[in-house]
Amino acid sequence: MAQSQMPYSVATRLPGPGLDARTEDLFSMTSQNKEQDLVLIAGGGIGGLTLALTLHQIGVPCRVYEAVPELQPLGVGINLQPNAVRELYDLGIGADLLDTIGIQAKEWALVGRNGNDVYAEPRGLLAGYKWPQYAVYRGKLQMLLLDEVKRRLGPDAVQLGNRVAGYRNEAQGVTAILETGNGVQREVQGRLLIAADGLHSAVRAQMHPTQPPIQWGGAIMWRGTTPGVASRTGSSFVGLGSLKHRVVVYPLTPPDPATGLSILNWIAEITVDNSGGWPQGDWNRRVKVEDFIHHFEGWNYDWLDVPAMLRGAKEVFEYPMIDRDPVPTWVDGRVALLGDAAHVMYPVGSAGASQAIVDTRVLGAAMVQHGVNAQALQAYDQKLCKDISALVLRNRGAGPFAILGLVDERCGGVFDNIDDVIPKAERDEFMARYKQAAGFAIEALNAAPSTITPGARVRPA
Repeated sequence: MAQSQMPYSVATRLPGPGLDARTEDLFSMTSQNKEQDLVLIAGGGIGGLTLALTLHQIGVPCRVYEAVPELQPLGVGINLQPNAVRELYDLGIGADLLDTIGIQAKEWALVGRNGNDVYAEPRGLLAGYKWPQYAVYRGKLQMLLLDEVKRRLGPDAVQLGNRVAGYRNEAQGVTAILETGNGVQREVQGRLLIAADGLHSAVRAQMHPTQPPIQWGGAIMWRGTTPGVASRTGSSFVGLGSLKHRVVVYPLTPPDPATGLSILNWIAEITVDNSGGWPQGDWNRRVKVEDFIHHFEGWNYDWLDVPAMLRGAKEVFEYPMIDRDPVPTWVDGRVALLGDAAHVMYPVGSAGASQAIVDTRVLGAAMVQHGVNAQALQAYDQKLCKDISALVLRNRGAGPFAILGLVDERCGGVFDNIDDVIPKAERDEFMARYKQAAGFAIEALNAAPSTITPGARVRPA
């Protein structure tokens, strides 16, 4: 369809902080259009919900289709880098809301198995960013976004119990094939289909039917939360151990006034031979601490008793550390991939959820520039696919934790002064390269204009 035939045209920034009455009426009429005028979103996770908020902000009607019959606050801790927090702030989700589901990070540190520092740096506002970095409950962030979507777009904006099982590109738009939990299928039409349906994306599988299977590099993670005393700054992300045998711990809450204890999010990890493939049938399962704690017995420090922390968790879940090989494009006609469906990556650089949020804003900016059409999807793809595919491979190579691999290679993990093993300039340069690749290099981020100009909308034709 020619762009002039579409019900949207590219908008410049409208005068003033809001819209005039006539334009508001036009957007109201558009929001009530038939289903085929909507942008269809597959997946009600962090990426899909943030995209819904972004599209609403720029005046594009949309609907989210989520496979599960009920969204629950699942998952433990994740980190939101300043580049993602900036985008949430621009969506009106500021510190007043984010402080209710997490805590602003102050430090990122790596510590050797002997307890000596390998690398440490301030994070967020303390590092000079204009926006903080947050450690948040993943499930609580999803529920916060869901509440905002329902409040801003209406209670019917998210359709539960509907999995997007496939699609067809059409001359006038796209058809999404929906499937309920009992296998009943129906079809809906829309302008575009954006697949934010995660690791097992049916849309990605159709778009790239010969893609290799999920890649497991041999790392096994056990995750939980435990009440404890937050070390160092009181809001530090600490990676402790070696490249293939480590613990990550950071607080999700400030200290309780009565007990002085924070909720500590922790990940215990080892790397094993992966030649036989992932031995379990489940991609995540509840396990007993006794199943793995022997790997960490004796990890006692004056600032952290690792075995006691592991035993203090009410629930522990086991996950393989997995990703997918990058694909050459995230777009097929009027269909695009977003978030984990596009670039599931190892969780070693706190880039997964952050990049999903950034994806939505880059896509929104492309629609503001080009309209709600395949051209916008191509612009989004050209801006992100190549660079983020490189980040996927960088994280597979351990991301920022690769510094611990250098320590292992050069001294077997035993040292008194890290400067004798890896000079400070080398460590700083390594981290600077990772931040640049992940999109949160401080000078570039602070100087960058907003991804979507405040007040910009896709104007109805």
